[in-house]
Amino acid sequence: VAARMKDLGFQLQAQVSARFRPNAEELALAVRGEYLAMERCAAEVEITADYGQRVYEFLLSAAVDGEETVLTLREPELAAGITARISEEGGVLEYDGLALETGPLDGDGLSPVSALPALLSAARSEYMAECTLERTGDSELLRVLCADPEDPPGTGRETALWFDPETYALVRGEISVDGYRVIQCELTGFTRG
Repeated sequence: VAARMKDLGFQLQAQVSARFRPNAEELALAVRGEYLAMERCAAEVEITADYGQRVYEFLLSAAVDGEETVLTLREPELAAGITARISEEGGVLEYDGLALETGPLDGDGLSPVSALPALLSAARSEYMAECTLERTGDSELLRVLCADPEDPPGTGRETALWFDPETYALVRGEISVDGYRVIQCELTGFTRG
């Protein structure tokens, strides 16, 4: 009898939790509200940029404060310490005359340097085409797919964002152009204010 009562208690708790837990769309709207109000954030960002014939991997320390984004390259080690301030021309990392040019990944100037600002812009204002809760290992993440509602799926630019549903921290982002993933970002230590 005690075991049956305990089992019924767990079932009731699961039903109550499910009933009062926001669904994916509600969570996505709450995340958007937090990101619209966010004035600053910081994270370590692992970026993979796939140009088709060439693939580049970077590790950056990122700090966003208002309109300014400061990125400090940590890897590749050969270029560690290069710091970039994002501007509208973005796509070049410079330090004492040294430049690391990777070029744009699409016709809008998307580059590894502009990847984090592009992800944050999508979180704040792009059309949310899909919102789902995904189980990954032993955790659950909110996945939001941002895309132009006029474009058929798999065409144009699509941005997939994964958030911690409890803290709203951005943990992963991918940008695809015409169905081909050109940017993949893994974020750790994400803080916002």
